[in-house]
Amino acid sequence: MAPHVVNIAGYRFADLPDRDDLVPVLQSVCDDAGLKGTVLVAPEGLNFFLAGPQNGLDIFIAHLELDQRFQSIPLKMSYTDYQPFNRMNVRRKKEIISVGLSHIRPHEFTGEDITPTALKQKLDAGQPIHVLDTRNDYELRIGTFKNAIDLEISSFRDFPKAITSLPESMKNEEIVMFCTGGIRCEKASAIMLEAGFTNVKQLKGGVLGYFEEVGGDHWEGDCFVFDQRVAVNPNLQETDAEVCFACRQPLSVEEQRSVHYVIGQSCPYCYGS
Repeated sequence: MAPHVVNIAGYRFADLPDRDDLVPVLQSVCDDAGLKGTVLVAPEGLNFFLAGPQNGLDIFIAHLELDQRFQSIPLKMSYTDYQPFNRMNVRRKKEIISVGLSHIRPHEFTGEDITPTALKQKLDAGQPIHVLDTRNDYELRIGTFKNAIDLEISSFRDFPKAITSLPESMKNEEIVMFCTGGIRCEKASAIMLEAGFTNVKQLKGGVLGYFEEVGGDHWEGDCFVFDQRVAVNPNLQETDAEVCFACRQPLSVEEQRSVHYVIGQSCPYCYGS
């Protein structure tokens, strides 16, 4: 059966003093459009992961376009033959990406973008750049760029402290950071610039944008995503990765063969705990 469910993801940092008024309206629009997924609404902006029929997503986007603050939001799009979300939930949040630093406001100050094509050209040429993964440790296990710097963080809130361990010599060297869809790097790049790193760039569109524009060159493995697909490959197709129901850790096909993986009970990461 051909894929018939459209999946979209997008975000926009903007001042939203009317956050509480936006939530019930967006919930109603999504419900009426037959969509499922999550929309996060915070004073700093909007972040959404939605799936449903194309006409329903068109209704949602058309509604966003009525508000100047949400016009022309770049979208990441993929397709599945099933609905990857269980319900529709529009949530009030303090931050759409939690890091606990209220003065970091990406719509006012963030790092310079680098396109996937430009990054690939640098990697093809072997240019001396640092590729920095801003994602969590369990995401890196599924896949990352070859020779990317792993900060070994379990939560994005650990990012500000983690970068203090980077060598002082990196302060003036070119750093290209990346995340799944680009949103975490909006804050991460601002944090790094504030910390004195002078040549910081962020991968436009994140890993998913890289896959879409140039494919999987220089990437090893798959990319973790935050829905029931668990991970997608460089062709943006769902892979055979699973999530442990007990501890929520993603598991590769090899890890699923472990004697400690019992569906619904344990996996190599939580067995015996």
